[in-house]
Amino acid sequence: MMHRFALTLCAFTALALAGTSPVRAAPPAAPLQAHPAGTAHATAASPAAATAPASASAATPAPVHREYFIEIVVFRALSTLGSPEDWQAELHMAPNVSGAESPTGTGVGHLVRILPPADYKLTGIWNALRASADYRPVAHAAWIQTASDWGTHAGFDLSELGVQVPGLSGLVYFERGTYLHLGLTLDYTMRHPPAGLDAPPGTTFVMNETRRVRFYQRNYFDHPAFGVIALVLPVHRHS
Repeated sequence: MMHRFALTLCAFTALALAGTSPVRAAPPAAPLQAHPAGTAHATAASPAAATAPASASAATPAPVHREYFIEIVVFRALSTLGSPEDWQAELHMAPNVSGAESPTGTGVGHLVRILPPADYKLTGIWNALRASADYRPVAHAAWIQTASDWGTHAGFDLSELGVQVPGLSGLVYFERGTYLHLGLTLDYTMRHPPAGLDAPPGTTFVMNETRRVRFYQRNYFDHPAFGVIALVLPVHRHS
């Protein structure tokens, strides 16, 4: 069942996606701190991560592109937008990705580069969330990567993507099979959880979702305590 905050967020779809034309390749950036540009290996998520939606079979097959632009906005709820649940049970059922080894091979995506705020496409969404009385945006990042093969669940840690938010950790993975899928395996420990969720201070909320994505469409990852809005675009290189 869709949580109430997802229904409220539908109001944001009226905002224009400024600058969502296909991304053109920029000159190679300086090497990342952790890995040389274009060589960062993805980290493996648990095989228990969510599988593809059944509706994927009715979609148009994913077009082939070597590189993809991905942008995410992470936000948390401030007011009562969900129902109390067994949050401890949710935590115990979540896959454990800590200490996972980095797989290698041609089927594993590579992080090409982290993009600066000037290249963000979802700034309007960020500003709308910041102006809302119900939400607070907490993280905003964009990057270019190649895709992992379907089913590998090989992703990048939030810290590799430049996200440093107290209490927020996990992986973002992007896979290409017949269709394109974006997956999130996130933990968010909140000192002050949203009111009405019957969650004590310090509760860890878990998001473990995979969604089929299409270019130029905003994708919502829903949870009673926090959420993610994501955008995926093709990267066109010109010789």
